[in-house]
This record gives sequence, C-alpha cells and structure tokens, in this order.
Amino acid sequence: MSKKNYSVLMAVYFNDSPENFIVAVKSILNQTIKPDDVVLVCDGPVGEELEKAISKFQDTINIVRLTKNVGLGNALNEGLKYCKNELVARMDSDDISVADRCEKQMKFFEENPNLTILSSAVSEFVDNPEAPVGIRKVPETFKEIISYSKKRSPFNHPSVMFKKSAVFDAGGYREEYHFFEDYDLWIRMLRSGADAMNSGEVLVNMRVSSEMYKRRGGIKYAKDLLRFHNHLRSSGWISSKTFYTCAVPHAFICVLPNGARKIIYKKLRK
Repeated sequence: MSKKNYSVLMAVYFNDSPENFIVAVKSILNQTIKPDDVVLVCDGPVGEELEKAISKFQDTINIVRLTKNVGLGNALNEGLKYCKNELVARMDSDDISVADRCEKQMKFFEENPNLTILSSAVSEFVDNPEAPVGIRKVPETFKEIISYSKKRSPFNHPSVMFKKSAVFDAGGYREEYHFFEDYDLWIRMLRSGADAMNSGEVLVNMRVSSEMYKRRGGIKYAKDLLRFHNHLRSSGWISSKTFYTCAVPHAFICVLPNGARKIIYKKLRK
C-alpha cells in the first residue's frame, strides 16, 4: 500500500445540489495530501444543472455513469471497482472535508498497519460550516466500537476511510437493508475480523437540514430499522434484550413528529 496514494469515492443523483457538489469536490481536491484518484458515480441521469457542475471537473475526476438510479449502496459498489488504490476515502456530495482530513487519516493507517476502517467525528451545519449546530462523535477504540455497534452505527459514513480489499471481502454494500447499507457493511467487516478505530477530531463538516430528520423518521423508516436490528439479533450480533431496550424505543422515536424527533436526536448526540 502506497503511503501517499489514496482514492476518493463519491456518488451523486438527480436531487443533489450542484452548488453543494462543487464545494464538496473542491474540499477534496484541495487536501494537504491530494488524492491521485477521485471516482464519481452518477447514479442515473442527474439533470442539466448538475451535469454542468460535474463538467467543471471532468478533466480531474473519473466519472462513472449508470443508466438508471440503483441506490447509494449499489452505486458505491460500482464505483469501488474503479478505485485505483487500496485506501479509499468516502465523500458525500454535499459535505465539506477539512483541508487535512485525508492526511490525518492516512497517518492513522501508516501507524496502524492492520487498521481496516477509520472514521471521525463530524460537525453538522445548516448553511455555514463555521456555525455548527452539533457534533456527531463516535467511539474511538476497537473495544468501544464493538460495544457501540450493538446499538448504533459505530462509524460516521461521510468521514470513513477504508481498505478496498476488506470491503470486497465482506461482500460490499447491500441494498437489502435500505437506510442501513453502511451499518450493515460495518457489522460484516467487524465480524470478519476487521481492525477499526475512529478519530475524535472533526474531519468532515456535514450538511444537515430538517429533511435529514424527516428521512430518519416515519413508519417505513421505523419498520426498516426494526427489520435490520432483528437481522442483527437473529445473526447473534445483538441480544434480544438489546433489541427490545434499544431498537424498539428508537423505532418509537422514528414515528414521533419531526420537531420532537429532531430534539431527541440532538440530545442523544451529546
């Protein structure tokens, strides 16, 4: 594994903001250690305005186009095939990586040769990254990550850097558990013996809005959440006690009004 080379994997679809996309890509291209490989997957037709934004980087990034929308997990699986390097940094199309994000993450991998997956704390903002509305932290040590994974996803997906081969070995992302494709992947990687850590430092500014809390709510989301955690229970990753004391109350929160759910999520994040 080269100590200086890494890939960046992104995906866009037609609902994404062209303006936010441009800011996101620039934050990656302006890293203190620049990527030598940026793979962007267009998950189906993206529309004229987003195409204009993408065209600004057509000589800098590798653009993979899918003829129809297949979902984030499948789009990332396809893009991963085009990533040239073993180390791959995930980047969402509306977030902002801090300038030395990838340099700091690569240092973790250099100092821990067996490390497979790493994410970091993320700062959530609405319009201005300099005015965050919250910090989403995740446990830093392997032991804490395993314990935390019984209740919630132990990594912040927008700030993840991983080894490509380990993701392939675990079977990649699956659309089987909608909304939980990344969580499902992390559990399979941990099950297979992946070594994991998290940085307590904020390395990504994550854009949020009221729409985010709507996506984390509703009857369908609650059903998907229970189905996924029931899978974790049946597979032996979590106990029945954890299912009923953590997953079921979380599902109840999901069907609350959006405003109430937003307040609860903010309190849980602290």
